[in-house]
Amino acid sequence: MLDALRTVCGILRSLRIYYGNRRHGPAMDRLYAQFVKPGDLVFDIGAHVGDRIAAFRRLDARVVAVEPQPALVKTLRLLYGRDRNVSIEAAAIGRQVGEIELNLNIDNPTVSTASADFIAAAADAPGWQGQRWSKSLRVSLTTIDVLVARHGMPAFIKIDVEGFEAEALAGMTKPALALSFEFTTIQRDVARACVERCRALGYTHFQAVLGESQTFAHGEWIDAAALLRWLDALPVEANSGDVYARL
Repeated sequence: MLDALRTVCGILRSLRIYYGNRRHGPAMDRLYAQFVKPGDLVFDIGAHVGDRIAAFRRLDARVVAVEPQPALVKTLRLLYGRDRNVSIEAAAIGRQVGEIELNLNIDNPTVSTASADFIAAAADAPGWQGQRWSKSLRVSLTTIDVLVARHGMPAFIKIDVEGFEAEALAGMTKPALALSFEFTTIQRDVARACVERCRALGYTHFQAVLGESQTFAHGEWIDAAALLRWLDALPVEANSGDVYARL
């Protein structure tokens, strides 16, 4: 009973953060409009409470939203279940099909993760104090390739899976026109692995956004080597952001 109440409170906190800022939505729309056109298909991997789904739908895109947390899947179905242009997949994304252990942060569900390395990196790290992953459950695991076979090739893929981004990219063999993946300064090795995987898939142009600024950190698109130098130079206090890659 207490865990259920904490789960509800955690989701309400996320809804307030991601839907309560009036500037947040327009800023996302401006950012994603560079990659998404009306009628395009978009994959939102790690959909959480769906603020990105809202942005993609405002841009008149079709969305496949992927989220493994049962409570968040219910939330997404309440918010978007009647929208025939939104498909909700209750699964985690990795390099193969099967099942995986998902570690739940009940009080802060946005950082629930399938990566034990992510939890270890967060322990006592600046900005991560007090985070606790107190429950786990087995969830379905699928791949980006399976999603493509089921729904078609997307124009854009957004990946935000708390330290499991490299695993998600490992299950992708044909590149979309563009994608983004989250990085953290406590796991720069994961970010490097993601950049290298993107480069192997044929992505040549990179950008980055710090935190929830929705603004590119660089005046122009840069190559993978320059992006990696920038990531290495970030102070740990920068915490997190998203890398964007395009063909």
